[in-house]
Amino acid sequence: MVIEQQITGSVIAGIKELYGADVTEAQVQLQKTKKEFKGHLTLVVFPFLRMSKKSPEQTAQELGEYLVKNEPAVAEFNVIKGFLNLTVACGCWIDLLNEINAQPEYGFTKATENSPLVMIEYSSPNTNKPLHLGHVRNNLLGYSLSKIMEANGNKVVKTNIVNDRGIHICKSMLAWQKWGNGITPEKAGKKGDHLIGDFYVLFSNKLKEETAALEAKGMTKEEAEAASPLMQEAREMLRKWEAGDPEVRSLWKMMNDWVYAGFDETYKMMGVSFDKIYYESETYLVGKSKVLEGLKKGIFYRREDGSVWADLRNEGLDEKLLLRADGTSVYMTQDIGTAKLRFDDYPINKMIYVVGNEQNYHFQVLSILLDKLGFEFGKGLVHFSYGMVELPEGKMKSREGTVVDADDLMEEMINTAREISQELGKLDGLTHEEAEDIARMVGLGSLKYFILKVDPRKNMTFNPKESIDFNGNTGPFIQYTYARICSVLRKAAEQGIVLPAALPTNFEISEKEEGLIQLLANFKAIVKEAGETYSPALIANYTYDLVKEYNQFYHDFSILHEDNEQLKVFRLVLSANVAKIVKEGMGLLGIEVPERM
Repeated sequence: MVIEQQITGSVIAGIKELYGADVTEAQVQLQKTKKEFKGHLTLVVFPFLRMSKKSPEQTAQELGEYLVKNEPAVAEFNVIKGFLNLTVACGCWIDLLNEINAQPEYGFTKATENSPLVMIEYSSPNTNKPLHLGHVRNNLLGYSLSKIMEANGNKVVKTNIVNDRGIHICKSMLAWQKWGNGITPEKAGKKGDHLIGDFYVLFSNKLKEETAALEAKGMTKEEAEAASPLMQEAREMLRKWEAGDPEVRSLWKMMNDWVYAGFDETYKMMGVSFDKIYYESETYLVGKSKVLEGLKKGIFYRREDGSVWADLRNEGLDEKLLLRADGTSVYMTQDIGTAKLRFDDYPINKMIYVVGNEQNYHFQVLSILLDKLGFEFGKGLVHFSYGMVELPEGKMKSREGTVVDADDLMEEMINTAREISQELGKLDGLTHEEAEDIARMVGLGSLKYFILKVDPRKNMTFNPKESIDFNGNTGPFIQYTYARICSVLRKAAEQGIVLPAALPTNFEISEKEEGLIQLLANFKAIVKEAGETYSPALIANYTYDLVKEYNQFYHDFSILHEDNEQLKVFRLVLSANVAKIVKEGMGLLGIEVPERM
């Protein structure tokens, strides 16, 4: 904040003049004054006591007197123990508002040619089932993170790695082949990913029947699964796929295409996108060749059974399998292959993987292996590890078909938003198209905000009913406040009021208004911190705090009915900038804000 920089400079000059000592900017600790004390900014004076050789109170008193005399930004001060509380001059706050007002994208840094390139991987679906609630958290975090990294001046590439091969894919394919009777998404009247997901559940149910019969004959669960004719057929289908069997490959392509069409619809509705999609079917062989290259260089070693391993005991880890005895790859091999292709495609400075916390160890190992193989981003690889998301009813399981599909969840959220908005009269006077658009924005905004306001590292329970509430820390509360400000600004325009590019600074404003400007100015620091800590939750909760403060201001102060014309225009400019920052903040979360509600 400009005011803080100005005061910091004066504190440095004051220490020099009063005590003949030099201090750095880092030694000047200015923080927001606690609500129970008078002032805007508080200076911690303890670091300066060895220079002043006086008590904390006396040092604070002398510095306060110096600042009031020599720094125009400081109007008055008070001392509480070793803390110097400073009241910033009114004109400085209006200057600060003018500065925020002059920047259409306040708080954002534009990327340049020399900006670092950050690649962010998120989504990572399997092509044997539709996206579910767990994927929703992943996609929303990944997309929001990409917006936050862009806002911090990085070039960003959003990528997705699709798990389109393996035994789980063959299970859906085999079930369709055996019991599908040539059904297609068109014939079924279903999205392709949902149709294929049904066959995955069907395979699991049929397998349960088979293994239950074998267990009844005295086999263990593991023995029964190994002996199951259905599992043997699935394994044979995978073997044929790996051998390039034309019939199996043709079936695989057709069914995957159905799934991709379904995924595209889901991503579009969710409002997320990718710059580049990679497929495991195209990366696993590249990974295999990189592992064999590492084997030749002595980075890895081969065991007697022919399997290839990495020995990471010197790094405090264990030994890691990279190629099975039969030469087939594991997930780690595929991730190495994907990294190689990505590094060939882009000059990556930082690689961020948005993957659940159950994969913490995997990414710890991947970082070491990529570094050993010579990838520049290997050592600095970031695993954006997030917690699981559950429903109030508990955990979900794909095989049992108890997962909440992303499509069903989004549809339910939009329907609920429509019903609640109608009950509250939020859609009155709107056309059908406008009302539907607002129901979509509010429904999806509720879902996104509820998920993104939680610290990503924590497990969370998503409660659809709690998320759609027009009061409290929710998306609709923020969206409604934005629409309310837009309504005020429209009425002002109808009255012929034109907002100036800059306000004069020669009038008094209230403490509440000063606090709002201070909060607006903090947005820049919040965006920076969110980028450094990879936390959309910081943006979400800041936006809520801003809206909460604005609503108190709106309740306590008149805007359009203010008699003092200068004050009226100031409050309108202040409101317009709150709306601007709310829109920017919500945009970083991938949330739209309606102008009417």
